[in-house]
Amino acid sequence: MRGRTRSVVTSIVAGALVGGVNLAPPVLESWAPAPADAASDQLTADLDEIVGDPSIDGGQAAVVVQDAATGDTLYEHDPGQRLMPASNEKLLTSAVALDVLGPEHTFTTTVATTARRAGPVLRGELYLRGGGDPTMLAEDYADLAAQVAASGVKVVTGDVVADDTRFGDVRLGNDWAWDDEPYYYAAPVSALTVAPNTDYDAGTVIVDVTPGTQPGEAAEVTVTPPTDAVTVVNEATTAADGAGSGISVEREHGTNVVTVTGSIDVGDTSRDWVSVPEPADYAADVFVRALRAHGVRVIGETSRGATPEQARVLAEHESMPLSELMIPFMKLSNNGHAEVLIKEMGRVVADEGTWDAGLEILRDELATGYGVDTSVMSNRDGSGLSRRNLIPPAVIATVLRVARDRSWFDAWYEALPIAGESDRMVGGTLRSRMAGTAAAGNVHAKTGTLTGASALSGYVTDADGRELIFSIMFNDFLGGKTSDLEDRIAVRLAEHSAEESATHRTVDVPAVDLPDDIECSWAKAC
Repeated sequence: MRGRTRSVVTSIVAGALVGGVNLAPPVLESWAPAPADAASDQLTADLDEIVGDPSIDGGQAAVVVQDAATGDTLYEHDPGQRLMPASNEKLLTSAVALDVLGPEHTFTTTVATTARRAGPVLRGELYLRGGGDPTMLAEDYADLAAQVAASGVKVVTGDVVADDTRFGDVRLGNDWAWDDEPYYYAAPVSALTVAPNTDYDAGTVIVDVTPGTQPGEAAEVTVTPPTDAVTVVNEATTAADGAGSGISVEREHGTNVVTVTGSIDVGDTSRDWVSVPEPADYAADVFVRALRAHGVRVIGETSRGATPEQARVLAEHESMPLSELMIPFMKLSNNGHAEVLIKEMGRVVADEGTWDAGLEILRDELATGYGVDTSVMSNRDGSGLSRRNLIPPAVIATVLRVARDRSWFDAWYEALPIAGESDRMVGGTLRSRMAGTAAAGNVHAKTGTLTGASALSGYVTDADGRELIFSIMFNDFLGGKTSDLEDRIAVRLAEHSAEESATHRTVDVPAVDLPDDIECSWAKAC
C-alpha cells in the first residue's frame, strides 16, 4: 500500500440552482487541512491503524474525511488514487440524475393505436410503448388492460406491438461479466419491462420452489409473475426432512431456459430471482395475459416495433417521481435503476437513450456542476457493476459536499442506507452494520461491493455535532471482506470529538454475516 500523504486540496461550492438544475459554474476556494491538535493527531493515528490492517496487505486503500461545512480535511490516505468504486458509482449517477431530470421526473407507459374501431372490435395493432419505467408491476399492466377494456374494446384483430425504442437496443452494460447475465443484479435494461415485486428488480422473475407432499416426489415450481418469457425445466425433487441438497435455479447463458435442480426438504421453501433475456417480450406477454383477464381477446401475436406518431392513446400509467424512486434505488443498491437513469438522461438531453449518450451527460454535469476533473476518472456504467469504473475517493467526497446545497438534498440524504436501522427500506444495505454503536442511526452512506473491491461513502455526525463527509475504498484484496474496516472507520468518526484526549481508541464493530463479493441486497441477504 502507498503511505498516507497530506496536501492542500480544492473545495467546491455549489453554483446556483434553478428548478433543481445547476446553471452556474461552482466557485473554487482553497481547502486547508484542519489545525493539528492532540485530538486530530489521535484520530489520524487510529485511522492509520485501521487502514494499515494486515488483511489489506498487497491491496489498495484510499480514504478521505472532511468537515462537511468548511471543507477542512481531517484525514486522507491516497485521496487521488483511482479505484473501483463498485456501487459507490451510484452516488454520482443519482445526484446527476436529480440535477438533469429533476426530482419530479416520471416515466410514462402508454397503450396506443392507429386502428379504426368497429363497435367493440379494434381492427389493427395495439402498441404498448415503454417510457423507461423500472417500477412497472404486473398489476400496473392489469390497470392498463382495464383501461383498454373500459374504452369498449373487446377484440384486437392485430398484434400487440412492444415498443421499447425510447432506449437503445444494447441490453447489457459495458464490461459486464458474461457469467453475471442470468442473475437479477445484471438484468437486461429496456424501456419496456416488468418488475416482479416492490423491490422493483425490473427485467426479472421470481422462481419459488416448494416440496411435494412426500419424499421422492417432484418439487413444485412457480414463476412470478406468470409468463412465457422464460421456459422452466423442473428437475428438482422432494427430500426427507434434513436430507435436501439445496435448490439451484440457473438460466442458461444466452437462452430463456431456466433449469431448477437439486432437492428440497419437506416443509421447506426456496426463492430465487432470475433475469429475463428479452424484457420487452416479457412485458408484452404480461400485458396480453392482463387483456385476456379483462375480457379483451387478441387475435394477432406479440411483436416488436415503434408506435406511430399519429397513434391515439387508449391507456397510460405514470410512475412515482424520481425523488421517491431514490428509496428502493439507493437503499437496495438497484443496478437496473442506475442504468435506466443513465439512458433516460441521454434520451431527455441528447434524444439518444444509450449508455454512451447518458455517460457523456453524467461527466459533463460532474465537470460543470460539481467542479470535478473528469480526466482523472473512468465511468463505464451507472451502477458500478463494471470493473472498469475508476474513481478517486476525493471525487466522491466533492460530490457529497456539493450535493448538500442542492434543493433535492434532503430526499437524497434520506434515501441513503442508514447504519443499524433494521427496517429494510430505511437501513437498506447498512441495516445489519454498526448496530449498537455511535454510528447507528447516524451514518447515511452508500455501500459498494464486488469481488476484491469494497467501498463506503457518505455522512456521519461526530460527538461534537459536526457533520463529516467520508469516502473509503479498498481494492485488490484476495480474501474475506473489508466492510468491518469501513465500519470501524465510520464508528471512530462518530465518536470523534475535538475535546477527546490523545489516547488510542480500539474500535469494535459487531460481526455481520454478509456476502463478501456482491452487495448484500443483490443476494437478498439484507
